Amino acid sequence: MAKTKVAVIFGGVSNEHNLSCATAVSVINSIPKSSYDIVCIGITKKGRWLYFPGDTDEIINGRWEQNPDCVSAVLSPDPIHRGIIIIEDKEVSIRKIDVVFPVLQGKFGADGSLQGLLDMSGIPYVGCGLLASASCTDKSHTHMVLDDYGIKTAKWKLITQREINFLDEKCKEISNQLGFPLIVKPANSGSNIGSNIVKSSDEMLKAVKMAFSNDNKVIVEKYISGRKLEVAVTGYENPEASCVGEISFPDMEYDPTKAGNGKNIIIPADIPENLREKIRETAVNAFKALGCKGMARVEFFLTADGELLLNKIITATGLRQTSIFPKLMDFSGTPLPELTDRLLQQAIENSERTY
Repeated sequence: MAKTKVAVIFGGVSNEHNLSCATAVSVINSIPKSSYDIVCIGITKKGRWLYFPGDTDEIINGRWEQNPDCVSAVLSPDPIHRGIIIIEDKEVSIRKIDVVFPVLQGKFGADGSLQGLLDMSGIPYVGCGLLASASCTDKSHTHMVLDDYGIKTAKWKLITQREINFLDEKCKEISNQLGFPLIVKPANSGSNIGSNIVKSSDEMLKAVKMAFSNDNKVIVEKYISGRKLEVAVTGYENPEASCVGEISFPDMEYDPTKAGNGKNIIIPADIPENLREKIRETAVNAFKALGCKGMARVEFFLTADGELLLNKIITATGLRQTSIFPKLMDFSGTPLPELTDRLLQQAIENSERTY
């Protein structure tokens, strides 16, 4: 039986390039080689696409793009090709692909840009589609959808670039409505880049200006003091949630400028069973509401008085052995090799579905 040809696309121009490369190594190493032939396509920080035939060691140490066997390659948007166009010494060839495993994060990776190209290509791919990826990346859209579905989030306000000449008035208006402390962050930015906790008007104005240097929209949220809980969701027609984990912080207070990771996750979270089920159910409902498919990680806050608030949905989640998502899935009975195989098979089986 012929092996399934899978293309792993990694790297990218965002500030999460290195995280993507680390995830790529983990994914490539975990894909069952008995069932799949792997083609690696790396995107440099300057946006150049390269077919990379080397070892994963070169990806993790950042030397992959200097490999002498790298050649220009692009994903063809023409569905008749259903593959990668490789350009070498002015000769053009097409490498057929059965399924794509994109592991790009941040701008042009998790925001729907790559997903739109993949939709045009007609090739099945792992993870959320264009609209869900864009909506989960843009925190204002996430808030609006969840608000409409009655899923609680922190109280929030939006500042757009059109209001940049009236920032003093806008900041005063929002702080009067929400009260301090607040979290200020770019609407579209990963890894907590540009996020700050503010406790005064002066701090707020400075943080808003900083956030605008990363995006043309800024989200201001009421700071939530509470426990940070995590759930992995996978699937298509009937998505399922993993067990619930908790991110521990040394000072017991959530800081948006410091990303939680798998090294400080407690699985399972020490919470009552009925609350675990509520969190898992809410995670699946949010996954469906935003049109997600394949996989996503859902973050919650649990306040001291028991209020559950959804923080964000991450569609391009890390898949290293030490990352939160695979740790949650492993504890729930799906180790990483089985997870990557399942994600690829589900992508192929559900490629014709729309959500």
